Amino acid sequence: MTSHVPVLLEECLTLLAPQDGRAYLDCTFGGGGHTSAILARAPRCTVDAMDRDPAAGERSAALLAAHPGRLRFHSENFRHLDRVPGLFDGVLMDIGVSSYQLDVPERGFSFRYDAPNDMRMDTRVGRSAAEFLERGERAELERAVRDYGEEPRWFRVVNAIIAARGTGRLARTSTFAELVAEAAPPAPGPRGPHPATRTFQGVRIAVNDELGALADALPLAFGKLNAGGVLAVISFHSLEDRMVKRYMNEVAGRPVDRDDSRNQDDRVKQADLLTRKALQPSDAEQERNPRSRSARLRAVRRLSA
Repeated sequence: MTSHVPVLLEECLTLLAPQDGRAYLDCTFGGGGHTSAILARAPRCTVDAMDRDPAAGERSAALLAAHPGRLRFHSENFRHLDRVPGLFDGVLMDIGVSSYQLDVPERGFSFRYDAPNDMRMDTRVGRSAAEFLERGERAELERAVRDYGEEPRWFRVVNAIIAARGTGRLARTSTFAELVAEAAPPAPGPRGPHPATRTFQGVRIAVNDELGALADALPLAFGKLNAGGVLAVISFHSLEDRMVKRYMNEVAGRPVDRDDSRNQDDRVKQADLLTRKALQPSDAEQERNPRSRSARLRAVRRLSA
């Protein structure tokens, strides 16, 4: 049985500060950990939750039954969160793959299991990882492995993928992981992460268009806030965190990066930054939940709606 551990839970609750009579939106229901905690913290608040994964809808049933009239679930990709009606006093986004997706072998997210190489968060749409690897353009593969996976030996890995087309090695997680390990073997010395870790991450991000979805969702999420409402975003990848940081600096009227040469008069302040630096899990949380290690939490409070 998969155990779901919500990341940076107390930090999220502190930033969102759930109150009775207020409305909240959890854009990434996953296992329901954050949603459940918000409902418990303010017994007369309401939560709308959404997730593109059909299995998340099934997992929401118990929580819906336990909180009649207080929780609504929407089976949607958060890039379409404008389809969720209403405005909210807090919006939470927990970006990336969930423990449920990693720990269910047939979903194909992990090379710890031999399974079909799928990796789709919504199995009803899009190309599986195997289809992406077999038929994707070389430029797509390079973007996935080099940019999203940040694999230093991306050229060798991409060449190996293209050479393996039609052999069946791209169809399953175990054989794909072996292929990557052969192309980019681990360096001698202390054992580190599996050599396929970065490539699996990059392919997953590409298959699900995770960065594109985040770029679409951030302004929509901010637009869903009431005056004084808080947008809190947890990311696990440097590219995601960079995107979140830039967007939050933008709405806070700050330079989006070191190269931003705009005058202060050219910036529009719509929010206050609540996190000048990203919050990270404590040592104790990382020890309890090693998957939390790369988590980064940033938040802003909207000034006016």
